Amino acid sequence: MNREDTKGAKEEKEENKRHLGKVYLVGAGPGDPGLMTLKGKTLLECADVVIYDALVSPAILAMINPQAQKIDAGKRRGRHSIIQEETTHLLIAKAQDNAIVVRLKGGDPFIFGRGGEEMEELVEAGIPVEVVPGVTSGIAAPAYAGIPLTHRLYSSSVTFVTGHESAGKYRPAVNWSAIAHGSETIVIYMGIHNLTHIVEHLTEAGLNSETPIALVRWGTRPDQEELIGQFGTIVEQVEATGFEAPAIVVIGSVVKMHAMLSGCRPV
Repeated sequence: MNREDTKGAKEEKEENKRHLGKVYLVGAGPGDPGLMTLKGKTLLECADVVIYDALVSPAILAMINPQAQKIDAGKRRGRHSIIQEETTHLLIAKAQDNAIVVRLKGGDPFIFGRGGEEMEELVEAGIPVEVVPGVTSGIAAPAYAGIPLTHRLYSSSVTFVTGHESAGKYRPAVNWSAIAHGSETIVIYMGIHNLTHIVEHLTEAGLNSETPIALVRWGTRPDQEELIGQFGTIVEQVEATGFEAPAIVVIGSVVKMHAMLSGCRPV
């Protein structure tokens, strides 16, 4: 290819870029519409296409531009509307024909939301992309349950970890031994289905069986519910009560604050 051809190809590529839309990876927060960011709400109101996840609350979905195309890309355990690779290809395709494409993700896109993976692939495809952070459920759900993740008397450190790892990832498993001794508060996302496994590993690592633990389901929503107990017996409590996902798990002495603060839930 001569110099003129190379120059022409670059100019064509730049021209194509100018006609591409932009993808926004927007964090919807944990469910309460009052926790949606102003920037995220504005984008929903003027979006041409919104591709949303399963855990985005109906109140947030109601903010979407009525003329926008809405696509459910939700992934729940055993029920995937669209597999991850298809979602990314869909984002690329929609950005080629629409000015504003919103990828609406529960919580924050970069906290166990695969936002980093999607953004990486969009950048590689030459698609303009921007992340709009959201309030993550690992902070909001405990807060609405009256559980401060840090407290001068109980905890000066927090570890966030996923309880549901993908197959074929860069390492085979979370280092639960390190997690058990790494900080005073442990927050586990998507940990209900693997709770027995998690408890076994943390017990082997030496976590005290009397450590307070809280499970917070549908955090920040009107139907939020909590299950409070001790680490050593929480699996039996879950089985006895039928407590189900989705829920955030909080382990540590800060859970003691629930008894005093849970009555101060936001309205």
